[in-house]
Amino acid sequence: MKRIGIADTTFARYDMAKSAVDELQSNATGFKVLRYTVPGIKDLPVACKKLFEEQDCDIVMALGMPGPKPVDKQCAHEASTGLIQTQLMCTKHIIEVFVYEDEARDGKELAWLADRRAREHSLNVIDLLFHPENLARKAGKGLREGFEDAGPVR
Repeated sequence: MKRIGIADTTFARYDMAKSAVDELQSNATGFKVLRYTVPGIKDLPVACKKLFEEQDCDIVMALGMPGPKPVDKQCAHEASTGLIQTQLMCTKHIIEVFVYEDEARDGKELAWLADRRAREHSLNVIDLLFHPENLARKAGKGLREGFEDAGPVR
């Protein structure tokens, strides 16, 4: 049985893990979800590493919601760099699902975006684990998780 880790934060203003788990369970079987919640996004790399090493996860989703200030974006960049390093050390995928507070006009749109991005990335996790050929078919399509797809260049 495959093991999907979900690392999320208490700093996020929306429970993206709940959306991710719901989407995973609605679209696939044959896996177990293990959740590890940490205070903030800079704690996500070690949370993901612990999910790989201590919980034997096959893949991890790292969910975070950086704030709108420059320091928040810097912290998100540092967290992202740590997530990349963790992927390389563990030779396993971490699907980074960050929703920046200033991507949305208001709280309602922010909640919608967080839910949608978590759900759409959950489908990517399913494809990576169970149907990698689906991702190959989607290559070059300009797909985006959250807002509208960019579309391919003609």
